Amino acid sequence: MRNWPVHDLRLTTPRLTLRLPTFDDLDELADRAVEGVHDPGRMPFGVPWTDAPAAELPAKVVLYHLGVMARWRPDAWCCNFAVVHEGRVIGTQDVKGVEFAVTREVHTGSWLGRAYQGMGLGTEMRAAVLHLAFAGLGALTAVSSAFLDNPASLGVSRKLGYRPDGTTVQSIRGRRATQQRLRLGREDFDCPVPVEIHGLAACLPHFGLE
Repeated sequence: MRNWPVHDLRLTTPRLTLRLPTFDDLDELADRAVEGVHDPGRMPFGVPWTDAPAAELPAKVVLYHLGVMARWRPDAWCCNFAVVHEGRVIGTQDVKGVEFAVTREVHTGSWLGRAYQGMGLGTEMRAAVLHLAFAGLGALTAVSSAFLDNPASLGVSRKLGYRPDGTTVQSIRGRRATQQRLRLGREDFDCPVPVEIHGLAACLPHFGLE
């Protein structure tokens, strides 16, 4: 896209392509959300967006992602990538930065449709955005978080070299929930899969970089 080169940014791994979503991608992403993201008996997200009524959830997913792109600024950006596996959108992986040119720190978050969990794809897609952050954008640290009852997310973080960085407590569905904060330094990241970055140079000003 001539006036928005970030939309042409691509990350590729052996099994995945990560890209900013097209309208068709958003329709597929909404389908994955309706099909299910987690056990309904627990809530892995700090913002319980999957509790929306089934009839409202698809539009909410689409509008959220459009809003993320609309709010992009060089000093506060979020790459909310659609994750594509074998031609099918299977989830989303984001990487975001605030005053990144100064802080050199990113935050990541993600979800996968339940049918695609337990296959190592969560590790592969987070490795892709960490490679973008560290090797492509010059980040020094990356942070993430997960509730203590979300062993899958915590396991991905351990595999990729994150270290505990304290805890926070919040109310989820009216109950106390403890969230583990995690931090990863560039020197501790050993990318477990090959990652190729396509189209980054034209995007750098939109990340607040020269």
